[in-house]
Amino acid sequence: MDLVAIVVLAYGLYYRRHHRRDLLFAYIALNVGIFAVVSLLLVQRVDIAVGFGLFGVLSIIRLRSSEITQEEIAYYFVALVLGLVNGIAGAWPMTSLLLNGVLLAVMYLADHPGLLGRTRHQVVTLDVVHSDPAMLRVDLESRLRARVLHCVVTQVDYVRDVTVVDVRYVVPNPRVGVR
Repeated sequence: MDLVAIVVLAYGLYYRRHHRRDLLFAYIALNVGIFAVVSLLLVQRVDIAVGFGLFGVLSIIRLRSSEITQEEIAYYFVALVLGLVNGIAGAWPMTSLLLNGVLLAVMYLADHPGLLGRTRHQVVTLDVVHSDPAMLRVDLESRLRARVLHCVVTQVDYVRDVTVVDVRYVVPNPRVGVR
């Protein structure tokens, strides 16, 4: 049951929406590894402290290979939880099935392109320094051809006349039926 759940999460949801093959493999490996460890801990009747120790080790692991987004961290977390749920609830298949369904449904809905599909995030380097936040917003909206929701200046270089801005914006609806 765990293998089916992680394939649905990693390939059916994540890969088809985000197209990062490297993380597809990472999610499956993480899930299968957690499932195996939890299953072994349960069979060996190891003390609950060992389980908490496992969580402690997992919580300090840093994902260093490449920059990943918050959405990708959410997929990592759900891959980990699926392994734990299926390892612990192995004796109760209906509980496992129900929890797998809930986790997958939540991820499907939360990451659905129709929900927030037009919202974007980008770090923009401008060749100008704006002292007025309203002018900065107008400049960003002009360059991005989108409505700026939020922007934060992260760096200003007055010598080179450069501004780095973290921007969240909404792209306009594509025109339907235009010829």
